[in-house]
Amino acid sequence: MQSAAWHARVEAYGKVLGAGFLVTPDTVVTCAHVLDGREEGLAVSFTERPGTDPVPVRLLAHGGWSARAGHDRGDVAVLRLERDADVTPAVLAPPGAVHGEAPGGGPRKLVVYGYPAGFDEGTIAEYRVTAPQLISDEWNQLEVWRQGGQVLAPGFSGAAVTLFGSGEVVGMVTAAAGARGVSNGRMMPTEVMKRYWRDLDGLIPVADHRPADRARLYRLVERAESAALGGDWTRLYNAVRDPLDPRPPEGGFSSLRSAALFVLSELEGEEAVGTVMRFAERLEALLSTHGTPSTHGTPSTPNTPTAHDGTPPGTPNTPGPHDTFTTPGHELTPPTGPFTPAGAPPEWAPILVDLHHSGSGDDRVRVEVSAYSGGRRHPIGSDTVSRDGLAEYVQRQIEAAFPFLTPGADELIAFALPRNWLDLPVDRWPSAPDDDTPLGCSFPLVVTDHGRRKNSTRHVLTRAWKRLDSVPGARVHRVECGAAEEPVKLRMRLRRPDACLAGFSTAPAAPRTRAHFDVTLAAPAPIVVWSRDGCSGGPQEECAGGAGCAGKTFLDHLDSRVSAVPPAELPRHIMELREEAAADEEHWARSIQLLWDDPRLFPDLPTAHSHSPVA
Repeated sequence: MQSAAWHARVEAYGKVLGAGFLVTPDTVVTCAHVLDGREEGLAVSFTERPGTDPVPVRLLAHGGWSARAGHDRGDVAVLRLERDADVTPAVLAPPGAVHGEAPGGGPRKLVVYGYPAGFDEGTIAEYRVTAPQLISDEWNQLEVWRQGGQVLAPGFSGAAVTLFGSGEVVGMVTAAAGARGVSNGRMMPTEVMKRYWRDLDGLIPVADHRPADRARLYRLVERAESAALGGDWTRLYNAVRDPLDPRPPEGGFSSLRSAALFVLSELEGEEAVGTVMRFAERLEALLSTHGTPSTHGTPSTPNTPTAHDGTPPGTPNTPGPHDTFTTPGHELTPPTGPFTPAGAPPEWAPILVDLHHSGSGDDRVRVEVSAYSGGRRHPIGSDTVSRDGLAEYVQRQIEAAFPFLTPGADELIAFALPRNWLDLPVDRWPSAPDDDTPLGCSFPLVVTDHGRRKNSTRHVLTRAWKRLDSVPGARVHRVECGAAEEPVKLRMRLRRPDACLAGFSTAPAAPRTRAHFDVTLAAPAPIVVWSRDGCSGGPQEECAGGAGCAGKTFLDHLDSRVSAVPPAELPRHIMELREEAAADEEHWARSIQLLWDDPRLFPDLPTAHSHSPVA
């Protein structure tokens, strides 16, 4: 067994009482009978860290054991440290891991580290479980591994019982046989211990996860802590979780440890295996970006995770007021920018706001909001709401979607609209009930057209975007007021390999360019920009598009501002234009609308409603 710094010696006023083990950075578990009613002068020492001072503790939880009342059940005590221990906590094994055969065959060897008389620094005993049967539904019987070895004795009580090889904890020593010549003892397995301290439940991984996957995740957590890697771990979990996986706890995860153990202890079934793998892969990618060395190629036993002190890395604990996982003096702070290389195109993490005609009257709108991360859609909320309450409902759903985005990615708000709503000024909606900043000034915001969701159209658009990825600037194809170009010829031009952005001098509803607009969407042009105010000549009047035409002025400015902007970066650039316009009522981009449609960001679109919600 490798040296494990999380083994604790429980003391009172300097006297050794028994053993315990660290399960979170500030929590030690031991037997209630070790304390024997004491609550004053308690402390724990980590004997694998010679020279460190004992840490004062207080009693946090008690399982109900009482010698006076003859109540021998509930022999569990939980101690809260005065300060976090600079020690990696123990890793708990899944339920039932103590039974069955060892990886090399034969029964599983169990290792116990205790503090009997004469061994203040500790000593080791080797045992095995006699049978899976629990005694009084509370204890497993232990029998010595080989005759002549160290037997359980006073000082072993409260010690962790660990699997030989992996070092994972399967239970706690509660008693020795006591009779002369009998070397048996008792262990309370962790699945029984959690009856008496419910928080332990969040530290025990479920049995569905493969040992190699657990070991890999433990190693990555240890690397992240060593590198002081910070981040929004709630967003990381939401980015990789399956739609059937549980939502994160209220308040989210205060540390990577708590997020990782939530994945291991709360997720069950075949889907959970995939979530663990995605979580580990995303974490490894963040570590690579952070510049920490990879574990690839490092010799290790798959089911033997190791930390700097030679122990399995600490099992994350459930979030709470004491859930601090920072090394003293090294606070983990979130990265300040996206996890993309400098000069790389934005790594968009979209929030899709799908608006539909409700079928229950013009004053009602069907809304569905989704978040996308890692190519997967996470439904956030859907409802039929009144037009008066539409903006407020969308605000709440957008806010609820942010935890599901890939940490560090560039957020993008995309409104999917019926064609006759494409001119809706959604960028002018307030960002929040208590923040009247326009939504389009707070986040990159685009619109897309419901009519372009056909598989064939999405295929053509995807091909176009693959070409646009290498285009250095967004060249504007102008559709002006005085244009004599026939719609058919416009469609042919927009299908050329060099086509990129179609800029309109009028709003979509203008009769003189309505056919051109429809052709542009059907072509399909991947990017379309216009001003909702349209040409000053008015929708019913003719305009030659010369000097004095607001539409021509709009296109001139647009051409000069976006011709050097890569197409993938346009949403961010248009947001900057909207911020400029918000400070200047006469700004040319005050009513700019951007239809920007990259199907690669929305691989799994919401299913269209096949019937009216009225039904």
